[in-house]
Amino acid sequence: MTTPRQIEFKEIDLDNVAAMTGRIVVFVGLEGQLDQCARRVNRLCKGALKRFVESEAYGDMKVGQGADLAYPAGMACDAVQVIKLKRRPKADEARMAGAAIAKSAGAAELHILAGTLGQAGEVSLGLALRGYDFDIHKSKESKPMAIATFMVTSPEEVAALAGPMAAVAEGVFFTRDLVNEPANILTTDDFAARLAAMQELGLEVEILEESDLEKLGMGALLSVGQGSRSPSKVVVMQWKGGQKGEAPLALVGKGVVFDTGGISLKPAAGMEDMTMDMGGAGVVAGVMRTLAMRKSKANVVGLVGLVENMPDGQATRPGDVVRSMKGDTIEVINTDAEGRLVLADVLWYAQERFKPSGMINLATLTGAVIIGLGHDNAGVFSNDNALCNAFMKAAKTEGEGAWRLPLDDAYDKLIESRIADMKNTGGRAAGSITAAKFLQRFVPDEMPWVHLDIAGTALLKTESILAPKGATGWGVMALDRLIRDMQES
Repeated sequence: MTTPRQIEFKEIDLDNVAAMTGRIVVFVGLEGQLDQCARRVNRLCKGALKRFVESEAYGDMKVGQGADLAYPAGMACDAVQVIKLKRRPKADEARMAGAAIAKSAGAAELHILAGTLGQAGEVSLGLALRGYDFDIHKSKESKPMAIATFMVTSPEEVAALAGPMAAVAEGVFFTRDLVNEPANILTTDDFAARLAAMQELGLEVEILEESDLEKLGMGALLSVGQGSRSPSKVVVMQWKGGQKGEAPLALVGKGVVFDTGGISLKPAAGMEDMTMDMGGAGVVAGVMRTLAMRKSKANVVGLVGLVENMPDGQATRPGDVVRSMKGDTIEVINTDAEGRLVLADVLWYAQERFKPSGMINLATLTGAVIIGLGHDNAGVFSNDNALCNAFMKAAKTEGEGAWRLPLDDAYDKLIESRIADMKNTGGRAAGSITAAKFLQRFVPDEMPWVHLDIAGTALLKTESILAPKGATGWGVMALDRLIRDMQES
């Protein structure tokens, strides 16, 4: 797993600022107000900080942005970074400031003179998330990250607030690592082994092998992986931090470790990105890691279906009919609409075995959701307003874009089959909605359920505020927040 930058919180000591090496960070108010820390730095650098703050360049900076004063006279550091931020910022502004620090710092030693700044813990979360770098497959050894020291007036208090945030960051990193891994390394066996290793954190982990899935009747899931040498699996992760006997929330993830499209082969251009088609399972794994690391007072079960969709002589063909664990038959129109076959069986298994209080599934399910929403919002579908609204509120709080789309009964006719109970795709029209309608058939009417189509948000070609190019870990923060709000408040 990626090793994050070590972050410490210490009592502020302005007497040693002049001798600090690496980079020093100070925070200046929107109108140029200098706090005690900034005034000390300003005196040491002969007024250079105040001159910059009074300049047009500072006036043009946005909240949360930073600028460097390189090699300031009278100081041992390489640079003083000036961050424009009010004393009591919102959480997203504080995270943005932390991300600005990480982006400019590289691996350098950091001394962050936060003093009495509110939301210092949120700044540290932004710093940690943006400092992520997936470079384990590069031959050139990367420079290890130096320690980042937050100098604050109440270090114990800030550290206590930042502790759960560090667990969230670990969960996001775990998800990003999984999504970024190439498929020759992250096989279904390797994925399952990484999840099994989380038993050390207190999770109960169970791996269902192909023989187990056959006994359960998971014909839909097994049909996806039958053309691959990698065995299909379902991994069950249980966290029992809530009241004994209380029904858990179930999180279900699509884990297609590589998707060629099967016999309905994808175009070659861009197929390399299909290493991310296990993104839903990656998010579920990241959330479960976070819950265990922060010792959540909730009952949550995470289930992921792990398969590889490959074409060979044993692969499922277009026109085949498969039987799901529920007993419904499915005509496979397109073998590239495989994720819903995986989720169908795992959703049914989750509600039959665990009788959860609600189910939320995540999947990089459709390219159509990218056409509709781009890369800023995940598609949200639900049969239950209360659970859906709670998730939407959590996503907004954590700054993770989500947009609810319709789930009307009129779309059902698009997945009617002539020869089976349903077909696995309704064609191009309303592609994300018909995929959701397919999944809904494997969710009992009385079961609160949310489907999250994260095809556009799981991996980005460009950097975002809190992540470099590549896997984002979208959903870990929102789901952790939802669990806090619903089960721990």
